[in-house]
Order: sequence, then C-alpha cells, then structure tokens
Amino acid sequence: MNRALCLVSSMAFQVIFFVSIVNAQATRTWISGVGDDANPCSRTAPCKTFAGAISKTAVKGEIDVLDPGGFGAVTITKAITLDGGGNLAGVLASGTNGIVVNAGPTDVVILRNLDINGSGTGINGIQFLNGGMLFVENSTIYGFTQNGIIFTPTASSQLSIDRTLVRDASQGGLFVKPGASGTASAKITDSRFEQSSYGVRVEDRSVVSVINSVANNNTNNGFVAISTGGQALINLENCVATTNGRNGVFASGSGAVITTSNSTITNNAVMGINQQNGASIVSFGNNHIFGNTTNGTPTTILSPQ
Repeated sequence: MNRALCLVSSMAFQVIFFVSIVNAQATRTWISGVGDDANPCSRTAPCKTFAGAISKTAVKGEIDVLDPGGFGAVTITKAITLDGGGNLAGVLASGTNGIVVNAGPTDVVILRNLDINGSGTGINGIQFLNGGMLFVENSTIYGFTQNGIIFTPTASSQLSIDRTLVRDASQGGLFVKPGASGTASAKITDSRFEQSSYGVRVEDRSVVSVINSVANNNTNNGFVAISTGGQALINLENCVATTNGRNGVFASGSGAVITTSNSTITNNAVMGINQQNGASIVSFGNNHIFGNTTNGTPTTILSPQ
C-alpha cells in the first residue's frame, strides 16, 4: 500500500511540475537593455536578450522590446513573433548569424521592427532553414559577409518581406534557394536591396513576386533568376533596378523566367535586361528601359490584359 501511495504521489508531482513549466511560458514576454535573463521576462521584470526570453515564451507568443538596445543573436525553433516596437531593437551578430529560423513545418515566425547588424563580420542576417512561413517587416539588415536574408527550406515554405532595407551584404541581399526536396514562394513589397553583390537572387523551385521595390548600387546584378533544372520565377511590378555593376535584370537557364511590368531599369553598367542559356525575360510593354550601357531586348513582349 505504501509503495502504491508513493507511486501515485510521484506521478502527481510530475504532473504538477509539468504544468508549472507550461504555465511559466507566457504568451507575451518583454526584454530590455537593463533587463536580466534570470528574470521571468514580465513587463516589470524583463529579460535582457531574445535568446533568454524565447524559452519563457509560449508557442505563437510574442517577445516585445521595452527600450532601445542590443538584444543578441537567436535561434528560433517554434512559432513566435519578435517585435522591436517603436524602439531601436538591435541584433548585433559579429562572426555569427543574426537570426536562425529552424522551426516546425507549419510554424509561422514574424520578425518585426528589428535592426540586424553584422558589424562587417556576421555571416547571414536572417538564415531560414525550416518552417511554414517567415514574415520580415519594417526591418534593416546590414554588414554581413554572406547574405542579408538566405531562405533555403527543405520542405514547402513561404516568405514575406515588407518595408525592409537590406544593404552591405558581401554575397547578396536576398538569396532564395530551396533544398533538393523543398519549394519556396515569396512576396516582397516596398523594400530595398542595395550595396551588396546582388539584390535579389532566386534559384530552382521558387516563385517570387516583387512589388514596389528597388535593387540598386549592387556590384553585380539587381534581380537574378537562375535555373539548373527547376523553375525559378520572378515577377517584377513597379520595381526599379538601377546603377548595378552588371545587369539590372538577369536570367539564366531554361527554367528561369522574369516578368516585368511598369518597372524602371536604368543606368546599369553592362545591360538593362540580359537573358542567357534559354532563360526568358517577359515584358508587358509598359516598362522604362533606358540609359544602360546596353538596354537589351525582352524575349517576349505581351499586351497588358
């Protein structure tokens, strides 16, 4: 009898302990430049870093920033929102990745109002490995030795970038290249990709729409689609590709297609538009292509419908 009673008591303790852990994860947590990661991350006792707060934040919860500061690199493994609010919410990532997303297949991750600084030695600003969908909103990403944002899902994943500036990334601003069994779809609005090796590069098994956005002052190409066997599609609408060191719009490979509508392509050092190796650049006949060393000619010109 005593042994059975002990067993029941032990199980009850484990249940209570498990419930207490679950309850310790709040839906909304807070961080501050003067916080402490030993705190519970409440409004009145905030944590100091994103990494310190993430384990205390429930799935689909939110980490908010109370005041300006640097809040450290972080790896995200669940659905969550990181929001800098109206503050300068800095992620300083010297010698490492700024934010790594390696979440579940249906998890939605939102990164909002962040300043992600590689300080000239960081690797990637945002590295997406797995997850259902990633939102990047109203953020600035700069100073990385590889990419501002690299999106390489191993399954079917979506990306949304809105009101974001990516600059000074040695390899490129945005690189979309799914793994061998992955696919990517993305929408980019009101964003800028500048002063990197390239602005936006899209490879096999990817469909990307870019609206009201700019690729300028990159050392190579502005908007790039590369196919080595799978479809790489970029739809440009109301975009600008200017003063890039090579081509404003470049496509290579038989599965690479770039469509352009109401876009301006000017002052690029080699060509305005350039398609190679069976690629297609399709114009809707309402673009402004001028002032490039060679303007180039679309593969097809369609009438708007």
